[in-house]
Amino acid sequence: MEKNDRELMERNGETMEKNHTEPIEQNGGEAMEKYDQEAKINYRGWKAMPFIIGNETFEKLGAIGTLANLLIYLTTVFNLKSITAATMINIFNGTTNFGTLVGAFLCDTYFGRYKTLGFATCASFVGLLAIQLTAAIPGLHPPHCGAQESSECKGPTAGQMAFLLTGLGLMVVGAGGVRPCNLAFGVDQFNPKTESGKRGINSFFNWYFFTFTFAQMVSLTLIVYVQSNVSWAIGLAIPAILMIIACVVYFTGSKIYVKVKATGSPMTSVAQVIVVAIKKRKLSPPDVPWLSLFNYIPPKSINSKLPYTDQFRFIEKAAILTPQDEINPDGSPANPWRLCSLQQVEEVKCLFRVLPIWASAIIYYVAIVQQHTYAVFQAFQSDRRLGDSNFKIPAATYVVFLMLSMTIFIPIYDRIIVPFLRRLTRKEEGITLLQRVGIGIVLSVVTMLVSAFVEKQRRTIALTRPTLGVVPRKGAISSMSGLWLIPQFTLAGLTEGFGSIGLVEFYYKQFPENMKSIAGSLYYCNMAASSYLCSMLIQVVHRTTKGASTGDWLPEDLNKGRLDYYYYMTAGLGVLNMGYFLVCARWYRYKDNSETLEVNGEEKQSNKNLV
Repeated sequence: MEKNDRELMERNGETMEKNHTEPIEQNGGEAMEKYDQEAKINYRGWKAMPFIIGNETFEKLGAIGTLANLLIYLTTVFNLKSITAATMINIFNGTTNFGTLVGAFLCDTYFGRYKTLGFATCASFVGLLAIQLTAAIPGLHPPHCGAQESSECKGPTAGQMAFLLTGLGLMVVGAGGVRPCNLAFGVDQFNPKTESGKRGINSFFNWYFFTFTFAQMVSLTLIVYVQSNVSWAIGLAIPAILMIIACVVYFTGSKIYVKVKATGSPMTSVAQVIVVAIKKRKLSPPDVPWLSLFNYIPPKSINSKLPYTDQFRFIEKAAILTPQDEINPDGSPANPWRLCSLQQVEEVKCLFRVLPIWASAIIYYVAIVQQHTYAVFQAFQSDRRLGDSNFKIPAATYVVFLMLSMTIFIPIYDRIIVPFLRRLTRKEEGITLLQRVGIGIVLSVVTMLVSAFVEKQRRTIALTRPTLGVVPRKGAISSMSGLWLIPQFTLAGLTEGFGSIGLVEFYYKQFPENMKSIAGSLYYCNMAASSYLCSMLIQVVHRTTKGASTGDWLPEDLNKGRLDYYYYMTAGLGVLNMGYFLVCARWYRYKDNSETLEVNGEEKQSNKNLV
């Protein structure tokens, strides 16, 4: 046995020696060519941001400007029933969010981020134009019901519905390409090997979400107002015009962008590691894996070299070199489905380490989803009058306070809090990414506790004091001012300012470089999973409490239910999730990016992130 091990070590040593000598001699010209290409990359950094962030702003204004009021459009213009319209919206949102995985795969494998973003933005424009035409051309939507009874309303024809679904389908294609790629494309414009580039990347994540929330605020106020009170044709034309502006702004900056080419499917390498590890599962793990495991890094790889980590050691067997494995003259394995490199194994470990954190984000985002659903129902049955005037704030508009809180917080965090924390901790981000996410999870629990307290007060006032009328199909309106809902929306905005932005930055920085687009899609998959989880929780609570002594917690009339109990239950789930997250964060090891950085023409080693 010792003799075989010695022979295997000698063979592996010869291979490693060959890998470090022959490729340099044989492919020296190729290596120099790669170095020259990297040296010629002109990172424009913030000079490219007006085009990228401008495109992002107009794209979000266009997309959200249509989708924010789509439910009302389907029920009032297309005469669909509420259940049918809500089902369409849920399917559309779920398909859009999970479609980002497909867009990310195609981007990383075949087209690259620049082409994918350009095509997806144009597809979104055509989709918005199709939806606008359904409102502008009478033949593309059913006749208006007017004062007729709802039972006499004529629904859409098959052709009208097909035209609308075509527009929505193009919107899915556009969102599937834009959402996972726009952040990664922005990050591509900064040089990650310089101090200014690293700080630019950190700030870019914050300013990206700033423009995102700004677009949401404008869409939920001005554009929705035009659609609801002026004209659907004009209100839907505005998003289409904004989207064509986004296309123009994006292509205007084409000459200064850094365009990273697609490098093939990153998931193929992941599959190879898993398959080979299963094939070699009966082999004994080496005592000194960082020396004895086979390693090879392709000359044209865009991924940073990763050091050995001692987690998930069962997949390390994929890199054990056996007498049956053959090596090419350049040092690469002859059959990648029989032998993988240590670099490939470490990249898969990065993916595996992120997944537990991703799972905790599903519960975290449930608190945010509640503020877009049941918090709006709270506003419906509250006093929404503004002062002594007769003007009422629309119930759905209260969500703007969430976005306003986040919009105000982001610049303060980026320009004041981060520099202050940087001086204390000597970390580029001020605090680690998981610390930022952890603060967001804590705030999500606080948000639900405040929401429960406010709902208890609203319900008590509705039952013990004179009411202000009745909401059709809902119940009595509590005399509690709707402004008391602002604290919970403000906390939800701060929650996203810490947790959501931290999660997006975490995914991008911890995934291998060739999987950045897939990393971007994870955030949207979080949102989709949280939405589905909320739907399941609502159904379970509704059916469980319907026959209980306390009565149904979630009836149509909130005054007859106990929405505060439901909020307390959600907060309890958040506390359990916080404990789970702390365990994962303590176990987690950041991807080591201890590469050489350029600082004012000099080189120094970057600091390793610690948990």
